[in-house]
Amino acid sequence: MNYKEIPDSAIGIVARHINERNNKPSKVPIITIEGETETPHYFEIIPFDEIDNSSTKFFAVDGSYNSQEFYNGLSIGIYTAGYICYQNGKQIRLNNLTDPVILGKNYYPENILVTDDERKEVIYTELLELKPVKEMINFFDAEITDIFAFDKDSILSSLSKLLSFCQEVLEWSLVFEVSNLTDIQKGDFILRDGTLRSNNIKQKYLVKLAKYIKTKNIYCIAITKNSPVKLEFSSTFKKIDGYLQDTYKPSYPFKTTNPKRQKLCCWLEVSDDILLLAYPEAGQKKELKAGKVIEITKSSMYAVKDIKGGRGFGVFFVARLDYVEKLQNYDWVVADLNIFDVMPEIENKNKKRNLDIIRHIFYELTRLTQEHYILGYPFPLVEVHNFVTLKHNFKDEIVRRVKHALYNEQRMDNVDIENLFLDIHERF
Repeated sequence: MNYKEIPDSAIGIVARHINERNNKPSKVPIITIEGETETPHYFEIIPFDEIDNSSTKFFAVDGSYNSQEFYNGLSIGIYTAGYICYQNGKQIRLNNLTDPVILGKNYYPENILVTDDERKEVIYTELLELKPVKEMINFFDAEITDIFAFDKDSILSSLSKLLSFCQEVLEWSLVFEVSNLTDIQKGDFILRDGTLRSNNIKQKYLVKLAKYIKTKNIYCIAITKNSPVKLEFSSTFKKIDGYLQDTYKPSYPFKTTNPKRQKLCCWLEVSDDILLLAYPEAGQKKELKAGKVIEITKSSMYAVKDIKGGRGFGVFFVARLDYVEKLQNYDWVVADLNIFDVMPEIENKNKKRNLDIIRHIFYELTRLTQEHYILGYPFPLVEVHNFVTLKHNFKDEIVRRVKHALYNEQRMDNVDIENLFLDIHERF
């Protein structure tokens, strides 16, 4: 396709939409209002030479999936998830291998071949039999049909849906597994890539997991750089940047005397109106009285800050965890915090925030954001992503290994083996 043939008018619509959202006036005050979590809270970063002086363990969980379809009707699909851990700035071993490089723990399925719907069902069944998944389901203490948001037929309707489902369920089971490790202690962190929400597991079961993690005094946080929330905050980020550089930083009473190490970080809770703009997919609720519409309010399951009526158990914050001159949208992360940390009395419908815990979480996260190649982003999440991601060369690697196994058995002609994985598109 010649991309130059795309009409300028179509490109212009995209540009106008981005400009409108990026330049909307910010309604967020830039000065901290004490006790108000939806205003910016500024704090001095942990000194660089002290970031490893802590016994806190930082676990990171992530997953991946990939698939390849061949012209002859064969498809190979695989998912994986795993976790790693850092303590005192060093990665610690979580497996019983002797490999000097691979220190994390991950899980792969045995069944990766897909030729028909029956093979997809085999993949689905194997997932439920994996040890961590089985233990999580036992913890939920409910029927499979009640735990998952979709029935099996919907999950098996396509290979991509199946693999995505398997990856996410396995990831959540590893969050549960990590919370039960003998090495994990009070005050340790479990970091997850993405959010503390799920399209596949019903909210009440994830809330049960959240409560369990909270009883162990472990912090569970999800972090992402990719979120529609950030576009809605574009103007706010610019205002905070100007305030920090021009007004706040020059008069801040830094503990660190080295000017090059004087960095201020920032966090604030995402307000309901921003969430509704970022996640508008759920439509509207109409309030009726005597058959007439008296009020129309937008609603979004992603925007609900409660343990009922939404998804998962998170409360969204945006945070800048390593200060660099001229803050940019990219430098901020969106952090989803366990609602039982943010609102300890939420079960009693008391939504009072625990500012001490919120401050502690973001302060401790600065131990992870200063010395990596993605400043401001917790490095264990980068490392676990590299550990589990099925890279772009997935196809070449899996084909090479299958061919090797076929040649070892030598029950097929060499030409037939090569033709089995022929990509006709490469000859166009």
